[in-house]
Amino acid sequence: MGMLATAAYILAMDTFGPITDNAGGIVEMSQQPEEIRAKTDRLDAVGNTTKALTKGYAVGSAALAAFLLFSAYIDEVKNYWPGFSGVINLNKPEVFVGAMFGAVLVFLFSSFAIKAVGRAAFSIINNVREQFRKDPGIMKGTSKPDYGQCVDIATKAALKEMVLPGLLVVGMPVAVGLVFRWLFIATGQPVGGASGAEVVGGLLMVGTIVGILMALFLNNGGGAWDNAKKYIESGHLGGKRSEPHKAAVVGDTVGDPFKDTAGPSLHVLVKLLSTITLVLAPLFI
Repeated sequence: MGMLATAAYILAMDTFGPITDNAGGIVEMSQQPEEIRAKTDRLDAVGNTTKALTKGYAVGSAALAAFLLFSAYIDEVKNYWPGFSGVINLNKPEVFVGAMFGAVLVFLFSSFAIKAVGRAAFSIINNVREQFRKDPGIMKGTSKPDYGQCVDIATKAALKEMVLPGLLVVGMPVAVGLVFRWLFIATGQPVGGASGAEVVGGLLMVGTIVGILMALFLNNGGGAWDNAKKYIESGHLGGKRSEPHKAAVVGDTVGDPFKDTAGPSLHVLVKLLSTITLVLAPLFI
């Protein structure tokens, strides 16, 4: 109830960011005076901060859901394996290896998401260059570019590039659980050994913890990069076209996929891990 009580305020803060961002774009494209753009830039910087705060709220809700689903996973394993103590012991080598797989999954998933943004961005850049080359009137202002091509590239990339990260999240816990289940059976179920269900429990536990921390880092770090660029563009440290500004622009190309792609995607990863392991728990026993 405490989290639900603030839902309206969180939604309002989350909406503020895109509104101010779009307002800045409209002001720039409509060639408004410089002082108006400066005001929308300040509002956009505030919007980046509010978005980071609301994403923290989303991480908190994901953590709570993951905790409840983890408890349900333990109960589900107990139902199918009465001898299970209900404790995930990281002191067992197999469980520790599974926990390491959980941590690796988070970093690997994040890297795939960030690279996907980079590949899609380069596709759009190449398309824009091709349009400029075929139609010189675009740069002269005598003809309009084909915006639909860029939208089409971005839409297709958003669907295509996230197939591999999605398969990774679904496939890794299943593969780890089945492999360690086979090892547990093949070695004669030794005393003190860990079954596939316990190993997946370790993967789920550490993957959730690392995913929450990583999501917070990416959300806040990405917002900081964006605001650093806006701070320089407002006239500090040499202003636009200075060396610090060029460095901040490069940093923002990293910050944007941090805060808008990899960070929010980790909320899905945390919840999806818990759901998959809960549904497929009988396979690992």
